[in-house]
Amino acid sequence: MDISKIKEQVDGCLRAAEEIEKAGVIKDKLNTSFREHVRYEMFKFLSYLSTGDGQFAEKEEKFVSETIGFTARAGMVRAIIGSEHLESPEYTQKPSFALKCFVLADAGRKMKDAGRRTIAFINTFRSLGQAYIACNDVTTETEISLLTAYVGMMEKYAGEYGLMAPKGSVRESDIEKKSVDEALEELNSLIGLEEVKNDVNSIINLMQVQKLREEKGMKLPSVSKHLVFSGNPGTGKTTVARLLASVYYSLGVLSKGHLVEVDRSGLVSGYIGQTAARVTEVVQSAMGGILFIDEAYTLTAGKGEGDFGQEAVDTLLKAMEDNRDNLVVIVAGYTDLMEQFLNSNPGLRSRFNKFIYFQDYTPWQLLDIMKSMAYKQDYIFSEPAKKKALEYFEARLAEAPENFANAREARNYLERAMARQAGRILKIKDADRDTLMTIEPEDLDASEEIS
Repeated sequence: MDISKIKEQVDGCLRAAEEIEKAGVIKDKLNTSFREHVRYEMFKFLSYLSTGDGQFAEKEEKFVSETIGFTARAGMVRAIIGSEHLESPEYTQKPSFALKCFVLADAGRKMKDAGRRTIAFINTFRSLGQAYIACNDVTTETEISLLTAYVGMMEKYAGEYGLMAPKGSVRESDIEKKSVDEALEELNSLIGLEEVKNDVNSIINLMQVQKLREEKGMKLPSVSKHLVFSGNPGTGKTTVARLLASVYYSLGVLSKGHLVEVDRSGLVSGYIGQTAARVTEVVQSAMGGILFIDEAYTLTAGKGEGDFGQEAVDTLLKAMEDNRDNLVVIVAGYTDLMEQFLNSNPGLRSRFNKFIYFQDYTPWQLLDIMKSMAYKQDYIFSEPAKKKALEYFEARLAEAPENFANAREARNYLERAMARQAGRILKIKDADRDTLMTIEPEDLDASEEIS
């Protein structure tokens, strides 16, 4: 992203700050205009990022001047870091006054045409931070982590006020049309998965910084894009993989940005010579996108005579090496079994060095997921039904059955409830809209509860 585009984003936020102040959203008395307060907040943010490599070089001075109009020197940055306690963990834990005002303007409907000012504000900080990190000769993991932590805090705060919700699902055929910001917004609006979101945001930030460095003709450190997704079924692995494909396409990392999902049955044949051909065919279909291999550990689980799983792995490793610039492979499965899979072949361990762990959802999160699924189909849960459903999920998780499938469990539970509700409604004459929409406790059959 060039400086002019960053400057355009910054100017848009500053204009929004003027509108917010004129609308009377800000009740606190400021020593300066809210526009200048926002500009200073941007300078603080960039000073905070400079703690990642411990320097504020000439290129960074120029960047600050050209984007936010501050004439700053290294001494000033050090003073800001100290006086504002920017090295304290609290800086990434407490939303700034500026962010609170943007959120109040949007969530509180304090202005006419209250819309997406907060989203634009957060996206400006992300773009500003990525370009700032990329303008220097060296990019460190610490800088990326600092950026991810701060923007993550902003998104979490905005999400608490309902400002990060996606506008609607995107069909597979439309995946190429989704921008990085749209994909990130959808990712960060997913229920739960906080650690996953943090890891994925770090990967995306790194990719965007890499792209900016490439545009400037700077050296690019080698970064593997292949990933290991570990965790139980139904924890959002495929959803996150699809969003990553869209982001990689938007960044120019991949040429198509589609997702091809496959398991052992789609890769391994029972006859000599056919497995390699099948893997090659699947790889060709995934070129320009992400090849997502679910339950990948099954490829190496049976090493007896007549099993061609290892042939599939060998063919896949060669394809990954030959197409490393236009193919990303994500292998997924249960955590302990994925460790066994990676240990089965030195080539696997060397190519998959980034792990993302998908934790099980909590009972409250499963309830929220089910409510979200229901809402999309014009159903709601009464308060007693919510309580009963929560008790069901608590019991299921406490028992932790081997086949527990997280979000799939929520979906199946909802579908059974909808079927029972339909049977109950048919006995009611002239049922009104509320009755047709509402799922009651009796629709959640007691026979499905854990004894």
